[in-house]
Amino acid sequence: MEPLAAAPARPVALVTGVGRLAGIGAGIARQLAADGWDLVLSYWADYDARMPWGSEPEDVVRLTAELEAIGAQVHVLSADLQDPGVPDRLVAEAARLAGPLQGLVLSHAESVDSGVLDTTIESFDRHFAVNTRASWQLIAAFARQATDDGGAIVALTSDHTAFNLPYGASKGALDRIVIAAARELGPQGISANVLNPGPVDTGWMTPEVREELTAQQPGGRLGTPADVAGTVAFLLSPAGRWVSGQLIKSDGGFSA
Repeated sequence: MEPLAAAPARPVALVTGVGRLAGIGAGIARQLAADGWDLVLSYWADYDARMPWGSEPEDVVRLTAELEAIGAQVHVLSADLQDPGVPDRLVAEAARLAGPLQGLVLSHAESVDSGVLDTTIESFDRHFAVNTRASWQLIAAFARQATDDGGAIVALTSDHTAFNLPYGASKGALDRIVIAAARELGPQGISANVLNPGPVDTGWMTPEVREELTAQQPGGRLGTPADVAGTVAFLLSPAGRWVSGQLIKSDGGFSA
């Protein structure tokens, strides 16, 4: 009798910004786990602690158990992406724990509203450090560790501008970095796309904001983390890898 063939290895993705069960990052992690990916998740509790929704330390533990229950191997790493030394270490540790990475999903963000007249230098620099510089570093580190099979990068973005200056500006710069990566890393078999999910209520909306934005949605409802996750999972899949260098609006028609 011939020996049974070994089961194919599960691909591995690093997903950043996965600190809350209600977050987009958690939704993406759930979909990827269901699709057969092993995962390395990063989060930074100090960011959530200073936001209106607050930090829920048990969320990471609960999410890990949920993902493992559907068959994924999961590693969780705390990572302050404002520190310029962290992104390279994060990718290196992820690859050490789980093996070479085939997927990179950038769903982390610094997002504190302010406008042209009231944005501080500290806030401006922090937004660019987390949303722009760290994302570039993560993309570069991902490419350096990639195998001959290449991989796929998806970064979440936003079209916010007025009264959200440092967030919108730093995300605009991120868009250009990812599009550059699609061209520069394409010869390695790496695709790179930017995804704008539109308004997704992960706990930041007031009832008034929720009502206003829902009224602007052609389908009559807001997007969910699961909606975002479906598009991300496609872009990371073999079927989606031909799509590269695109800024994709997957927002239920909000921007139409």
